[in-house]
Amino acid sequence: VRLVESGGGLVQAGGSLRLSCAASGSTFSINAMGWYRQVPGKQRELVAFITSLSGSTNYADSVKGRFTISRDNAKNTMYLQMNSLKPEDTALYYCNARTIPVTYWGQGTQVTVSS
Repeated sequence: VRLVESGGGLVQAGGSLRLSCAASGSTFSINAMGWYRQVPGKQRELVAFITSLSGSTNYADSVKGRFTISRDNAKNTMYLQMNSLKPEDTALYYCNARTIPVTYWGQGTQVTVSS
């Protein structure tokens, strides 16, 4: 499975961005996909994930009500709509795909929110 993120950039606080993650390869084996983020010196943290079968979603408390994760199965693409962005959302955002037994990662896309 190969994952390619896009959509990051620089935005002012209160603005919006939409990240995309295009999956290719053995996408039929993916059980769930998610978005993680990491800032230098800190551990990578889960932002949101969505399951393949039921489409169930889960969010970190810090982004609930502001971010929305979704999937377009026909396009093998996952999205993260980020609204009301805050400076503390600044991070490198990674796409993640879980299969059994391997977890795949994209290369990351930088999101920078200015105050």
